[in-house]
Amino acid sequence: MSIVNEVVKTKSGYSLHIVRTDKYKTNTLVWRMKSPLKAEEVTPRGLLPHVLQSSAKKYPSTTALRSYLDELYGANFFVDLAKKGEYHVMSFSVEVANEKFLKDAEPLLKKGLQFLADVVLDPNISGDSFHTETVEKEKKNQKVRIQSVFDDKMRYANSRLVEEMCKNEPYSLHPNGILEEVDKTSAESLYKYYREAIQNDEIDLYIIGDVDAEEAEKMCEEIFSLQNRDVQFISSANSASSHEVNEVIEKHDVKQGKLNIGYRTNVAYGADDYWALQVFNGVFGGFSHSKLFINVREKASLAYYAASRLESHKGLMMVMSGIDGKNYDQAVTIIKEQMQAMKNGDFTEGEIQQTKAVIRNQLLETIDTPRGLVEILYHNVVSGQRIELDHWLESIEKVTKEEITTVAQKVNMDTIYFLTGMEG
Repeated sequence: MSIVNEVVKTKSGYSLHIVRTDKYKTNTLVWRMKSPLKAEEVTPRGLLPHVLQSSAKKYPSTTALRSYLDELYGANFFVDLAKKGEYHVMSFSVEVANEKFLKDAEPLLKKGLQFLADVVLDPNISGDSFHTETVEKEKKNQKVRIQSVFDDKMRYANSRLVEEMCKNEPYSLHPNGILEEVDKTSAESLYKYYREAIQNDEIDLYIIGDVDAEEAEKMCEEIFSLQNRDVQFISSANSASSHEVNEVIEKHDVKQGKLNIGYRTNVAYGADDYWALQVFNGVFGGFSHSKLFINVREKASLAYYAASRLESHKGLMMVMSGIDGKNYDQAVTIIKEQMQAMKNGDFTEGEIQQTKAVIRNQLLETIDTPRGLVEILYHNVVSGQRIELDHWLESIEKVTKEEITTVAQKVNMDTIYFLTGMEG
């Protein structure tokens, strides 16, 4: 029996994903809209979900909208923005109680789906414009969200590494938008962009919970009707950069330096050697037993933290560490040595098995929550593939030491970014 039983149906203008599970006492509905990252669209798109979240035609104020959620036994509603490879993804999530567990058998699933449709498809507009005051209020909030990255130096360093590493690529854009562009968005221009997004985006609706799949499908057919669209697929795992390693040193008023290093892995999600790359990353820097953690942080005591993570759809690996400015050269040297050790096969079978166990546990832990489950399943939409979770786990388990050293040869250092103190 599969770990997760996902049923995918093609509907008019969107794909419906139903995962029936009795694991939760709530039903989770997630509406995702995916479009290629573009410099001219990233800022209005970074604003749009927050404007839609504020009100709708049926709920003309935030107070009215939130009051209705309270009526639905305290349903939760939130929006999110993310980069997945070279795509910009908007998410609208509703979490409602499962009526099976209530004394009053209210049709909460249907009401939750209708609420989602009201917010996303029937917004608070006047003529050809969003509500001006709402847009202006949310533009201020958007500036705060963009600015907050600068204020959090760990996030800032990672963001700057991506900007330097992917300078002429859409992936360099931040999902919340560009600060200098925010004021250029008007209530009219945002509504124009909204209509384009509704017509052209790839849309996926997830229903996760103890539901009757046929009933849920019928509800969706009644509530959602969109025009069909041709979806543009982008292959965003770029080949290795031909340039020498780019070194960027930036000085700010910081006490702790941030050393971030970007690598091109040349392997994207779902490729034959993707599973080996997952294990490679785990042994190299993904977990607390990894080479980076033990050698940079524990043995050499150079770093406050040291870890690596993959961006699976873009084919990147990022190393993040916090160090004192004076330890820069030594830290870079040790990180390079650990990468060379991986390429040479200088790691044990024990490290491999420990890594596989942690990856398995991490995956099972992630799919234990509805939002985590949607994150995992959505990899298939972004990659244009259908990879079952059982296959994922089996593939990780089968990875050999030889496959790890082979995939390590593909990983090339691209950019070193160091954020250090003014006195450094």
